[in-house]
Amino acid sequence: MTCQMVFHNGNCLNTKKPYARSCKLCIEGCPHQAISEFRELNTRQCTECGVCMAVCPSDGFADQTMDKLHDYLFHAEDVILSCPKAIPLGFEIPCIGMLDRDSWMTLMLLAKDKPAKIITGVCADCTDRQACASSVETFKQIHSDWPEHPVIQIQVRPDKGDTIESGNSEGVAQNSVGQTNSQIGWRQKSREKIEEWLPSMAADEAYAIPKSRQWLIEAFEASSEEKIPFHTISIADSCTNCGVCAAICPQGALQKREERNPDPIRLDPTKEEKITSLRLIYEPQKCVQCHRCLETCRSQALEFNYKPLTHRLLTGKILIHEGSPKYCSQCGKRIFDNGELCLVCATSDPESRGFFSL
Repeated sequence: MTCQMVFHNGNCLNTKKPYARSCKLCIEGCPHQAISEFRELNTRQCTECGVCMAVCPSDGFADQTMDKLHDYLFHAEDVILSCPKAIPLGFEIPCIGMLDRDSWMTLMLLAKDKPAKIITGVCADCTDRQACASSVETFKQIHSDWPEHPVIQIQVRPDKGDTIESGNSEGVAQNSVGQTNSQIGWRQKSREKIEEWLPSMAADEAYAIPKSRQWLIEAFEASSEEKIPFHTISIADSCTNCGVCAAICPQGALQKREERNPDPIRLDPTKEEKITSLRLIYEPQKCVQCHRCLETCRSQALEFNYKPLTHRLLTGKILIHEGSPKYCSQCGKRIFDNGELCLVCATSDPESRGFFSL
């Protein structure tokens, strides 16, 4: 059987923007140690539990059936997801472990207008029980942050191999528009067969916003007045306006906009124009909470908290900080801390109260 899990190199945060401490969430999170340090997947060890998808912030690892799952979720009258150990109803997913926070919230939003159900086998007897447990913890966290969310039914109904259930079969559900395999055109059949033979063909995809986030935005659009808890960034007054957080963001979720001295007459053309103000613009839909901005902030001015956001705020651009950069009081060079002197001036004048004064 062809492995449905593929690695999108263009989506990996390490590829988008190199970082001193590379992201290894997929490697560390895999319960079967099936992913090498080069993001190579050992198909003999991989069980397609989907944990690498759930922990990856940017769809570095993804299941090739994601597009079919999307069509099923948004077009089926009833949403029924089942794991391989459960009775074959609805759309079969590799494991509940593939569901990240955005996926769970998408199901909750869809459950406002149609029944949503998840059917599992006995997870305690499954080799992927660790993946399932991780996803369940994510669900519990959402329930704590959003206790009034629409209800998703979760049932344990193992497939014992001796029961024929009525309803959509796996094949019908995965086509997701009510068509059986015999009703699909030969072009579609050929394309799917080629994808089975050459799974690496789909590994060249690259997109800015993870698909589970795209689904969340699509499901949320119908509830314009609704608010959902979203892990969003805030900036304290201790910010030194250095702009490093925007430069380090691999998703472009943080952008800095600088305004320079508008005076066209410069006494010394060799000196750079001073920046009079700096603004930081935040786009929540692009943010994957990798926390690189927090790790690089010297002034520790950044913080992530869950805040209720509407669809307009989630998909919009938010001004989260506006300030003026500081310049050395002696030489006029820009400084990136809360002192009054740059490092050179602070260390060259013994009488000054610089950083290294005795």
